[in-house]
Amino acid sequence: MVIKHQKNAWKSEINDIIRGACGGFLFGIPLLYTMEVWWIGSLVKPRLMMMAIALMFSVVFLLNQTEGFRKRRYSWRTYEALIDTVEAMAIGLACSAFILLLLRELTLETSLKEALGKIIFESVPFALGVALANQFLGESNNNSSAEIYDEQNGLDATLADLGATLIGATVIAFNIAPTDEVPMLAAAVSAPWLLAMIAASLVISYCIVFQAGFSDQKKRRQQKGIFQRPSSETIISYLVSLLAGALMLWFFQKITFSDPWTMWLEHTLILGLPATIGGAAGRLAL
Repeated sequence: MVIKHQKNAWKSEINDIIRGACGGFLFGIPLLYTMEVWWIGSLVKPRLMMMAIALMFSVVFLLNQTEGFRKRRYSWRTYEALIDTVEAMAIGLACSAFILLLLRELTLETSLKEALGKIIFESVPFALGVALANQFLGESNNNSSAEIYDEQNGLDATLADLGATLIGATVIAFNIAPTDEVPMLAAAVSAPWLLAMIAASLVISYCIVFQAGFSDQKKRRQQKGIFQRPSSETIISYLVSLLAGALMLWFFQKITFSDPWTMWLEHTLILGLPATIGGAAGRLAL
């Protein structure tokens, strides 16, 4: 019984961390594609870093008092909120560092001061997203969405998911595609990092929709449709998100039909990461 209890405790802890990380990605990914924040982070002084950490701690602590990223309620004067605030900030710092490494904004040549500045400033929206994970993305208590799932046949459910993915991906891609960040990142990325970006996009999308415990996750796993198994739905939704990203890049003339296919591929895969997260958010809102 003790071993089983320990396993359940570890499973619950891992699920809480995944839920917090997914909330961070949903809220923090757009800012990671903002070069002004990279520059501010690379030039910021240690005193401002400490002020940013203190401010982030205060806001995340207050948010944890109302909901947090764990499946439990908090009360004032409890040490759990303090512990979860530290954990939420750690998740935010780890997630922002991971994406900055993936985008090659952090390399072995980056100085420690510059790396810390970028990670700390980029982690602010991530930490806020972690703290808000349950409040905005927790499971709903009504049965309306469940009834919709029951009434839909396989084709209708598939089309609804694809449409929601396309809308969510387009909303995010529309805000990033016209900027200069995508061409800048594409110029510095290599084939292995593009493969890593594909893998990260798929894993994050899967975790948001099927692992983090948001929305009607159990009902989604039972949903029947053409591509409604978790793995196939994740892959198809990723392809739809890539299509949305490519269309937005073409719409804003960042890539044209006269450009080589390798340029299309690089730009689309780089924009595909935030677009995929937007597509996952669209399916959650369905």
